[in-house]
Amino acid sequence: MTYGSDLVVDLLRAVGVEHVAINPGATFRGLHDSLVNHGKGDPEMILTLHEEIAVALAHGYAKAKGAPMAAVVHDIVGLQHASMAIFNAFCDRAPILVLGATGPMDATRRRPWIDWIHTALVQGTQVRDYVKLDDQPASVAAIPEALLRAWRLARTEPQGPVYLCLDADLQEQVLERPVVVPDVTRFQPATPPHADPRAIDEAARRLVEARFPLIVVESLGRRPEATGALGRLAERLAAPLVDLAGESEGRPSVPGRHPLDMSGAHAEVVADADVVLALDVTNFLGALGQTDRATRAVRLHNETARVIAISLDDYAIRSWAHTFQSLVPVDLPIAADAALALPALLAAVEDRLERDPRAVERRQRAERIAARHAALRAEWQATAKLERSLTPLAPSVFAAEIWDVIKDEDWVLANGTAKGWARRLWDWQPERAYGGSGGAGLGYGLPAALGVALAHRGSGKLCVNLQSDGDLLYVVSGLYTAAHHRLPLLTVMFNNRTYGNDEEHQEVVAKTRGRPVENKVVGIRIDDPAPDFARLAQGFGVHAEGPIETAAAVGPALRRALAVVKDGRPALVDVIVRP
Repeated sequence: MTYGSDLVVDLLRAVGVEHVAINPGATFRGLHDSLVNHGKGDPEMILTLHEEIAVALAHGYAKAKGAPMAAVVHDIVGLQHASMAIFNAFCDRAPILVLGATGPMDATRRRPWIDWIHTALVQGTQVRDYVKLDDQPASVAAIPEALLRAWRLARTEPQGPVYLCLDADLQEQVLERPVVVPDVTRFQPATPPHADPRAIDEAARRLVEARFPLIVVESLGRRPEATGALGRLAERLAAPLVDLAGESEGRPSVPGRHPLDMSGAHAEVVADADVVLALDVTNFLGALGQTDRATRAVRLHNETARVIAISLDDYAIRSWAHTFQSLVPVDLPIAADAALALPALLAAVEDRLERDPRAVERRQRAERIAARHAALRAEWQATAKLERSLTPLAPSVFAAEIWDVIKDEDWVLANGTAKGWARRLWDWQPERAYGGSGGAGLGYGLPAALGVALAHRGSGKLCVNLQSDGDLLYVVSGLYTAAHHRLPLLTVMFNNRTYGNDEEHQEVVAKTRGRPVENKVVGIRIDDPAPDFARLAQGFGVHAEGPIETAAAVGPALRRALAVVKDGRPALVDVIVRP
């Protein structure tokens, strides 16, 4: 006999889902059985101990693999656990197929108590404001259409998570006759929109005629193939590049060693610009201004620059969470996939430059920018050397010591930036880094890094996770998934024993109100007692060392951990850094 849940597994295989992350739940016991006994390991089940871990793992996987995997969450309670990770994926525009389940919608089929409190009308309303689609097919025959629609929409730009709820009764229904799986090649995502050629030509005119053009990017790195065209456009225009991607925001887009990269002197180049090209930028105020942490007021670096914006942001707006950011004046808005628009814009710029007489002026500007870029890099290197004797480690030294160990490896950075120092000191290549959560929700780092490691398993790449302590404490059981599935991930704890962002805010408030600054640590520090992350990891079966408080001890510990990871197992090194 075959069952409704067997059909779900057949559909997952048909669309190419290779992995399904789960935390077991009775409402999808039918699907669980089908994954084990009908699928027989195809797709592979990834066992997690919390639904937030399951979805965040799928989030990291999607960014590294360029294709979604599935995460299965148990009825109302599992969906509530998963909701933070779903919101992160929505903000980050990461495609995930979230499969849910509900107690039987036919009330006559429900068990007393548990099936009633775990059944909702309609369950998808819980996450409707931060998924691209939620659906709940009412019959087994309706499952193929519902799943294929969800699969297609998750991958259609702008991408994002989708939620499909499967009635427990439908999963366990015996199929009297086979349900045909459609030809899935006929249900592919739509081609992303290209830019209006007239708008591209106008953008090229403004950029070529500009006195000081500037290119700002935030999430263009979702499409790594755009990096080459981005660099060439900047070089042809002699335009500095500013990458807004940070610990939680955006996706890295600009190589750190590109001579026109001025991300480290953001305010300087914004102040000088007369035309700003914004590619996949949502946070315009962050791009053009600086926030006073005490008053929350934003001071613009430049109020006269003209702005050209290319993105699909207006296609992704929802009303519940204000992910659309501040409304700022844009002089030439272009609704298009920025990665697809770049080659056309580059061609239009090059065509106009053939008739432009200011080649010498552009060359001199490029030389000035490159000199400033080199000076910044020299300052950062000097800072790391100067701070090497500090105990605990400064963030600069933390990043430098890790780079010294991994620089000759085929590395990827799955999570974290060590407060930006990895970007400053490493040979930063955007295609090797996957950015942060998008939604700034804690509990993202380790499970997303596990997803990256899963996507690269068997490739020979070294997956590195620069893991903050407060974030890990939300999802510490992810270490079990790492050990159980032997995911080769090098986790280095950025352990400052505090919630650092909040500590900075409390310091600002104390100074503003004239109150004792030393009280900023109350209710924030994680040091009494200090969690022993090495022992925690060892308890889950992960190789671990630490805590380490001196620079000299970091390298040897990392090399021992690296040997473990190269053997196909996870490892953790707990490094204490300054708050």
